[in-house]
Amino acid sequence: MTEITPLAPSTAEAAAATERLAAWVIGALTAIVIGGVALVIYVPHGGHAGGSSCLPEINASLNATAAILLSTGYVLIRRRRIAAHRACMIAAFAASSLFLITYLIHHAQAALVVPLALTTIYRAWRGRFDRHRRLARVTLPIWLYVSVSGVLVYVLLYHAGR
Repeated sequence: MTEITPLAPSTAEAAAATERLAAWVIGALTAIVIGGVALVIYVPHGGHAGGSSCLPEINASLNATAAILLSTGYVLIRRRRIAAHRACMIAAFAASSLFLITYLIHHAQAALVVPLALTTIYRAWRGRFDRHRRLARVTLPIWLYVSVSGVLVYVLLYHAGR
């Protein structure tokens, strides 16, 4: 007797393929960000006169926004307000993404947040909340540190002692 092989992959195979694709995309985005950071650090570029750029203020504002949204999102999930939590976390990711873009224009930092945030968001997006929660416990403190330290560095560099 011959076995009939289904043409469509099983649900488990499809889920595994989706996970592999997500891991590849997150890895590729991380490599692009790290490459961008390396370019900013190691490729010579023309300087600008001190104080002629508004990027430090923009970067600090974006980091402060991300820190507030991350903290608010944490409070909301503790209160089981899932939709509001989701909105805060997506907005925090958008603010951090804008920060990263402007930061790469100005100078380099914080590439570790990219794979952590992308993986955490992906797991929530796919409904894998047990895995999302586990990784979010690592991602949140690192992401908050990057966001808050960005603001502190800005204040210390541009406003301390004036």
